[in-house]
Amino acid sequence: MTQRDVTVLLERLRGGDEDAGAALFQTLYGDLHARARRLIGPAAGHTLQATALVHEAWLKLDRAGVPDGDRGRFLAVAARAMRSVLVDHARARAAEKRPGSRPRLVLDEALAVYAERVPDVLELHDELERLAELDPRGARIVELRFFGGLTIEETAEALELGHATVERGWQSARAFLAARLVDGAGGPSGGQSDAHGS
Repeated sequence: MTQRDVTVLLERLRGGDEDAGAALFQTLYGDLHARARRLIGPAAGHTLQATALVHEAWLKLDRAGVPDGDRGRFLAVAARAMRSVLVDHARARAAEKRPGSRPRLVLDEALAVYAERVPDVLELHDELERLAELDPRGARIVELRFFGGLTIEETAEALELGHATVERGWQSARAFLAARLVDGAGGPSGGQSDAHGS
């Protein structure tokens, strides 16, 4: 199905066509599931599986209503929903178990900015919140690329920004997170100034 087909389904769904919702889920399920699988991975210590992540995120999307826009905008909202599900799940697990058992995130080569240390979900969430105070656009770019698995091109489309602007924002935000997550929350203050220039 083409991007235009997805846009048409979104328009139909916004118009109240319930069949469009089922068609949209079928159309995007494979893509969302692949993104979820890459995000949590087989060895990330998650009890939450990719299928459950997609279904829980879809329920959040359903409750939030259909976003305006096209496939890119929809995937951007889906990225936020997946982040929310993962954070809620990690908080629930942290409340039940000792802190060392919190789930970790899998970082593929494109996102491997954290050297030898893989951050857990809550740690990354907290650092993204800090980044959002300094550089809201940079934090949004990371959310879309990391939690949503969007490419630079898809992120640019979703945020209605130029490719070069997204690339600069991504590099700057990665530098901030690398400094904060590798060195810990008390990392060097230089990481904060890096994130600001985009």
